[in-house]
Amino acid sequence: MDYMKLKEESLKIVVRDDFFGKYKYTQLGNIDFVIAKHVMDENTQALFDEFDDDELKSVLWAEAKQGTTHDIYESFVQLILTIGKERTFEKYLPPKYIGAFDAEKFAFIEYHEIQHIFYQNDFNWNVTPSNHESKEFKQLHKLCEKLLEENSILFRYETQGQDLKEFIKTNFKTDKSVSEKISVTKNNFTFVFQKWSNVVKPTINVDWEKAKKAGIIAADFFLADLLSSGNESLKDSLYVVLKKTKYELAKKVDELGFQTASYVGFTDKQKAYKEFWSVYARPPKEEYWGYIIERRDLLVPQDIRERKGSFFTPQIWVEKSQQYLASVLGENWQNEYYVWDCCAGTGNLLNGLTNYRNVFASTLDKQDVDVMKDRIANGWSMFENHVFQFDFLNDGFDKCPDELREILSDENKRRKLVIYINPPYAEHGNSKQITGNGKNKSGVATETKVYAEYQNKIGMAARELYAQFLIRINVEIPHCKIAQFSKLKVLCASNFDKFRGEYQAKLEKLFVVPGNSFDNVKGQFPIGFFIWDGEKQETFEEIKADVFDSEGKSLGTKLISSYSHDRYVIDWLKKYHDKKNPDFVGYLRMCGTDMQHNKDIFVCNKLSDNDIKEKLFTPITRNNLIQTSIYCTIRHIVDANWLNDRDQFLYPKDDWEADTEFQLDSLVFLLFSDANVIKAENGTNHFIPFTEQQVGSKKTFKSDFMSRFLADFFAGKVSVANASHTESDLFSGEASGVKGACPLAVLGNGGGEGEENPRFRVEGCSSPSSNGGLGVSPESNGGLGELPRENTRGLGTSPESKLSSEAQAVYDSGLELWKYYHSQKNATPDASFYDIRKYFQGEKNGRGKARMNSDSDDETYTALIADLRAKQKALAKKIEAGVYKYGFLR
Repeated sequence: MDYMKLKEESLKIVVRDDFFGKYKYTQLGNIDFVIAKHVMDENTQALFDEFDDDELKSVLWAEAKQGTTHDIYESFVQLILTIGKERTFEKYLPPKYIGAFDAEKFAFIEYHEIQHIFYQNDFNWNVTPSNHESKEFKQLHKLCEKLLEENSILFRYETQGQDLKEFIKTNFKTDKSVSEKISVTKNNFTFVFQKWSNVVKPTINVDWEKAKKAGIIAADFFLADLLSSGNESLKDSLYVVLKKTKYELAKKVDELGFQTASYVGFTDKQKAYKEFWSVYARPPKEEYWGYIIERRDLLVPQDIRERKGSFFTPQIWVEKSQQYLASVLGENWQNEYYVWDCCAGTGNLLNGLTNYRNVFASTLDKQDVDVMKDRIANGWSMFENHVFQFDFLNDGFDKCPDELREILSDENKRRKLVIYINPPYAEHGNSKQITGNGKNKSGVATETKVYAEYQNKIGMAARELYAQFLIRINVEIPHCKIAQFSKLKVLCASNFDKFRGEYQAKLEKLFVVPGNSFDNVKGQFPIGFFIWDGEKQETFEEIKADVFDSEGKSLGTKLISSYSHDRYVIDWLKKYHDKKNPDFVGYLRMCGTDMQHNKDIFVCNKLSDNDIKEKLFTPITRNNLIQTSIYCTIRHIVDANWLNDRDQFLYPKDDWEADTEFQLDSLVFLLFSDANVIKAENGTNHFIPFTEQQVGSKKTFKSDFMSRFLADFFAGKVSVANASHTESDLFSGEASGVKGACPLAVLGNGGGEGEENPRFRVEGCSSPSSNGGLGVSPESNGGLGELPRENTRGLGTSPESKLSSEAQAVYDSGLELWKYYHSQKNATPDASFYDIRKYFQGEKNGRGKARMNSDSDDETYTALIADLRAKQKALAKKIEAGVYKYGFLR
């Protein structure tokens, strides 16, 4: 049949009938093509017999598109976004396959191939899946593209229709028995664990809060249940084992040689337990046992994963790290060196090593020790007496095995010791503290013996667990080699300066990869693999690192510096703080000097209590408008990505002072940027770059500060070379004849360099009828709206300065947007750029606060804002050249 002319709904029905006729068809939330594992009775015509959706045995979740113009991989990404946004895999059993199809073809990929994507901690799933232009969609597409290309199976109806039917018949096997138990596989064991946690866990006679503090977690009880038969665990080596009607745990041999253990039972005589396991088949196929045990980390609560380092190092980076060790230490390094992974987890970082006689593995949790010993019992070549429980941040080395203690105490053997680790990354505190929404994490980094010992020496770095590992190794196991995965803070973060002064070792080699290529690692930042030589004592300055993408493809190199001989951009901005000037027009909100904090830099006219408390702002006045605009603009025109996350903004060369075009470009960019969050509801809007006549406003603006500032700049009346910090004549009573003209907007700046201005809460001008105290009438040279159209380049003012063609294009596009807004019946005269966007796009409540929608139903507005964005993008590219030319970024 020709599917080309079918609408999407018709296409789904026809494809269902042609290829999936013997299967149950339904929908799950916004997943609109679901094939379930229920066979139709031959005499039954109905396709929608009742069944329990909660236990629906899906075989396929798919995304449909009419026609043939859609990219099949984009359809997959849309489906993945839909599943992730709705957390469908937590509510229903995941299928064997996900798919995407259109009028020409049908593609499948096994669910387990993409399962890890849903466990990214810092990915924003709260976006519209069908918006293929969103940042999140593009980010996910980049992450998935190669995976989909290599692992998807595609059939074209015209030439492979029969092959498709055979594929479905072979791989969508079903059983006519509706009472068939649900198999637990590597695709769905995390889902089954979530269900088990809701049903069985509450009936186990354990105080889970107390157990958690003792290092006992529900995951081990689940594994005891899952890997059992006849209510007896099949693996006696696990930390928790099931013994008919109770669990046995914490087995140990006492001082008399007797084996002791603790036991715990059920509060309901196993009623919930029996009901739950009557639905799910156990044990799983034996081929899955190793995978499920090794991926125990997926069942560990996030806070514990961060504290204990229960993170699985992807095999691609395990192999890459061992290649780099061979390149630095020599091809025979495994025979010549000892290896100790002192935060081994379940030992996956040690996979691929060949000489386990020289390898030691320790971990904080007894449960992980048991997992490693179980792996040894099932064929792992590691030696059992080289695996032990050890708390590296609290225990003394006397608790290590004798063989390892001998190495640690012998200087020559220490020189042949490689500490090979992927340590935990948790820190005392979180990013929400920056915005005042968070709190310090208790009991994470500040309660270890290593913290107490080294905090005074390494400063703020001691708040990060991996830094504690590094400093203890460097000081207490001198001359060894350190091969470690971690963030790049140790190299370039300003709050690691003291650490770098104390940590003496030569960084021989480094490669960096995207952080989110590791399971459950948050955000867009690099993770590096470092090889340090402790015999060569030196302070890190810089290194050229190799860069790889998530699939291991080389992206070239990147120079990474400690910035030890540089001054930061905040030191430059301090020169232009104008805090004593009462006539300010906004606040620059600031935070940090590296790329990852760019989102925290913006212009506003009302500060949060936390911004005031932490002094994360500096006032904007006529005297420093250009400098603060440059500061804010340069923080937004270079997109932050995983690789430049830690790049620092630096004190620039003085050459920028003579470049008026760069200055004007920066100001114009800011005026029409999302970083401009001036709101009329928070006070007078001094950031309107147009006049009433230009935009067709029927009422006067409360302030024409910005349009007149631009006019003065073009007339050569604004100088940045000798910026004054005295009271501005722009608002002075002498100039305007108006006393008490009020300040309103503020530009914020991070790093705690601002100070509270007692007038920051003023929300209205004391003389609203004035024109901002400018002392210039609307009919003067600053009256931009009266200029002939042919003179709009440079806004038609004196030839002292003029807008670049890119800035003029942005200005003109912005003007069209303002004019359209003011043509609306209920337009507010003093609306800001933020207000105009909010008017057309609207807001929705999410996570306790209102957020602006990403799009609008108004087609004219959508076209205008799209044009403005395109012009802004071109202007940003031009400004970016100046950012590097003047040394704001290296």
